[in-house]
Amino acid sequence: MRTKLLITVKAYPALSKKYNETVCTAGITEEGKWIRIYPIPFRQLDYKNQFRKYEWVELDLERNTSDFRPESYRPRDLFLKDLVSNGFIKADGNIWKERRKFVLKNVYTNLELLINEAKNKNICTSLAVFKPAKILDFTYEPTDREWKKEKLDYLKSKKLQLNLFDNENEDNISGFEVVNKLPYKFSFGFEDDSGKSSKLMIEDWETGMLYWNSLITHKGNEKKACEDVKRNILMILLKPRIIISF
Repeated sequence: MRTKLLITVKAYPALSKKYNETVCTAGITEEGKWIRIYPIPFRQLDYKNQFRKYEWVELDLERNTSDFRPESYRPRDLFLKDLVSNGFIKADGNIWKERRKFVLKNVYTNLELLINEAKNKNICTSLAVFKPAKILDFTYEPTDREWKKEKLDYLKSKKLQLNLFDNENEDNISGFEVVNKLPYKFSFGFEDDSGKSSKLMIEDWETGMLYWNSLITHKGNEKKACEDVKRNILMILLKPRIIISF
């Protein structure tokens, strides 16, 4: 189906044996319907198809039958050659006058309600805008610093195969280097309107790039880079909107 949506979510890249490197994205239609799009080999797309957050795009989608969540779709063309841009909603000093018309149509404040909807087979809500009653903290903790060896070995062998046979119809892997893995997990703690405390990971692209850019700024000092991420993310989280995915 031909779909127009406002891109609002772009996760940090992950490795896939089938698709090499993929990014999970999500957006909202003009009618307020949330749509998750996966897989997208974002860094392998032509530059003109590398959409931005808060850009209106049109593309052909089909239900992702391997994912039971009703919001999950996949692009008909993996490399988005059919994508058309319909403009970009610029930042306006955090007022969100235009963005809120679409993104903040339905805002949850109670996490239990949202979880129950996610578990309800007739609803299965897995994408939503959630507004915490209170932000408690932001944490970062070390994690694996490299991608799993078996995935890297597989992708390397796939790349060598392409170089040998020069098959242009494959997933554009030849000459492509996978993204660096983030060595830290970032999370935030919050309370909902009932006082219930919870913790969620932050996995968006911007957070990952903020870490790498801060690491350069602080000349490799990971502690200072993580503190930069913490300071900037807390500034964002104190604004009245958070998009989360179950």
